[in-house]
Amino acid sequence: MDQTLLIAFLLTLFAGLSTGIGSVLAVMTERTSTRFLSGSLGFSAGVMIYLSFVEILAKARDELVRAYGGVSGNWAAVGGFFAGILVIAVIDRLVPAYENPHEARSVEAIPTDADERVQREKLMRMGVFTALAIAIHNFPEGLATFTAAMTEPKLGVSIAVAVAIHNIPEGISVAVPIYFATGSRKKAFWLSFLSGLSEPVGAVAGYFLLRAIFSETVFGIVFAGVGGIMVFISVDELLPTAKEYGEGHLAVYGLIAGMALMAVSLLLFA
Repeated sequence: MDQTLLIAFLLTLFAGLSTGIGSVLAVMTERTSTRFLSGSLGFSAGVMIYLSFVEILAKARDELVRAYGGVSGNWAAVGGFFAGILVIAVIDRLVPAYENPHEARSVEAIPTDADERVQREKLMRMGVFTALAIAIHNFPEGLATFTAAMTEPKLGVSIAVAVAIHNIPEGISVAVPIYFATGSRKKAFWLSFLSGLSEPVGAVAGYFLLRAIFSETVFGIVFAGVGGIMVFISVDELLPTAKEYGEGHLAVYGLIAGMALMAVSLLLFA
C-alpha cells in the first residue's frame, strides 16, 4: 500500500475512533448523577451547535459559493441546511414516540416505575438519534480528513487532531443518554465507539467509490445538511432532556463550555 495512502487512512481512523475516549469519560460517572447528565447533555449541545454554524455550514457555503457563485451558493447552503433539518424531523416523526403525562423524574427513581421506563426509552431514543447524526456527520468529515492528508500530510495531521478533539465530546453525547437509559457501560461504550467508525468508512468510500462523482456541490450540500441535522438534535433532544432533570442552569453552563471548547480547538488547529 502506498505510504501516503496508509498515513491518510490511519489519521482518519485515529480521528474517528477518538469518540471512544468520550465514551470512556461518560461511563466513568455514577448513574445517579443528574448533574453530570444535565451538564453533559448541555455540553454536547454546545459542541454540536457551535460546530454546525461556525465550521460545517461555513465550509459548505464556501464550497457551494465556489461552485455556483455568491448568491446561488449561499442559497444552496441555506437550502441544504434546512433540508437536513427536514430529513431528521421526518425521521423523528416516524420513530414511535413514548409520551409521558407525568412530570420528568430523576434517574434515582425506582427502575420498575412506569415513568422511569418512559424516561429510559426517551434517553435511549435520543442516544440512537445522536449516534445517527454523528455517524452521518463523520462520514463526509472522514472523507475531508482523508483527502487533505492525501494532498498535504501536514495539513492532514492538523485536521485529524482537530477532528479528534471534536469527536471526544461527541462520544459523550452518544454514551451518556444510552448509559442512563440502560445502565450498561458496555452498550454505552460500544454504540458511542461505533458511531466514530463512519469516519474511516467515509475515507474508504471516498477513495474507492466517490472519486469519480464527488464534487464541490455534493460536498457542500452534504455538509450543510449535516449541520442542520446536528442543530435539530441539539434543540429537540439534548437541551430539553438536560432541563427535564432539574438542572437548567447547569445545562446552560455546559452549553457555553461546549461552545468554548469548539472555539478554542478551531483556533488552535486552524
